[in-house]
Amino acid sequence: MSNHYFQFKQFKIEQEHCAMKVCTDACLFGAWCVELLAAQNYSRQIKVLDIGTGTGLLSLILSQEIDCSIDAIEIDEAAAKQAANNFSAASFGSNIKTITADITNWDSNNRYDCIITNPPFFENDLLSTDSKRNLALHSTALNLKEIAAIIEKKITLDGIAAILVPFHRKESMIQLAQEKGLLLFANADIKQTPTHPHFRTFLAFSKKAKTLQSEEIIIQDNRVYTERFINLLKNYYLAF
Repeated sequence: MSNHYFQFKQFKIEQEHCAMKVCTDACLFGAWCVELLAAQNYSRQIKVLDIGTGTGLLSLILSQEIDCSIDAIEIDEAAAKQAANNFSAASFGSNIKTITADITNWDSNNRYDCIITNPPFFENDLLSTDSKRNLALHSTALNLKEIAAIIEKKITLDGIAAILVPFHRKESMIQLAQEKGLLLFANADIKQTPTHPHFRTFLAFSKKAKTLQSEEIIIQDNRVYTERFINLLKNYYLAF
């Protein structure tokens, strides 16, 4: 997935100026968030905050399927510009606003019905020599504790927040969220195949207690995409 663009059924992601390219787990996460939001049965347009939008992938996946207005915030100027161009090129991108800012000091009193984020990874792992990739991939600019605090501040009382993290950070993120009064209500642990270990987890939180829904999503079995994976991504991937 190192091409300068990635073509979906209803939109195209240009990504040459973004440190982090389109990847399978991010696509899956976006589709999972759509399913999560659809289950809330909103009868109105909802307000969404996309923290660290990067290419704009998550915002476009949500905007394609959900009646929403989105504030997509990105600290890197080149990535923010590319995201804005991707939004402009999509027929349903007019409800997405690109904001170039550091979320930790962004001055806004807005609260959101939904917050989504695929944040920096690998706080304690070795940094590369690519400063932009470090900013996007590592927690040099934003860590999970800060994300929990931002979600608590920006989410509405009835809102939901979804975050993608490496599987080994799952329990840490749940604990940090609980410290801010955010309760886990949905979780998907992701495997490449049945024999691989979990490598990502999707977590959804709310300020109100809900029945916990947990699942395991396997991407491929015997080199064939699983039914669950296909069902989630069939509205987006050209192959399905």
